[in-house]
Amino acid sequence: MYKENITAEEIAAHELSWFKGEIVLVDNLKTFYQNFPRLLGSDLLGFDTETRPTFKKGRKNSVSLIQLSTGDLACLFRINKIGIPDELAHLLCDPAVTKAGVAVHDDIKFLKCVRKFNPAGFLDLQTFVKNFGIQSSGLKKLAAIVLGFRISKRQQVTDWEAEHLSEAQQIYAATDAWVCHQIYKKLINGHSD
Repeated sequence: MYKENITAEEIAAHELSWFKGEIVLVDNLKTFYQNFPRLLGSDLLGFDTETRPTFKKGRKNSVSLIQLSTGDLACLFRINKIGIPDELAHLLCDPAVTKAGVAVHDDIKFLKCVRKFNPAGFLDLQTFVKNFGIQSSGLKKLAAIVLGFRISKRQQVTDWEAEHLSEAQQIYAATDAWVCHQIYKKLINGHSD
């Protein structure tokens, strides 16, 4: 049903797409408490993190952003500004909420450097897609194979701790989490939103 792998040329032939729902940038606790409840009640969230790039070998910066997405809402939590509030930590520990992402093991490891928690409910799409005969693992390849469109990775190595995140950064971050949500949903239901 799905291709095992895909070439860069085949990906380039796909139409470019991105998250077109509501993006909420959470950079203070007031915005957090106003918007966090909107994610609750969802049993599936797309998950990703962003970290300011470092260009020194062996150095790793702290996680700057946690992205959680439903089909039409993406919350971007600037944890470099607000930390990981209790409610967000509880969600990351909730086994009843599937948090689908790519390479989640590394994300969790670095998040635990910000705040200790016992992660539950995380699903790594890189492993999960193998059940469907897909051997590719990167998010860009998985989006093309499963969803049939191309996503941009141009904002990946931008400054995620800048005073203000640009619209392009916000769309990029929201898209990464949303695509994880959509891939998982399509694989288990046969269709995305």
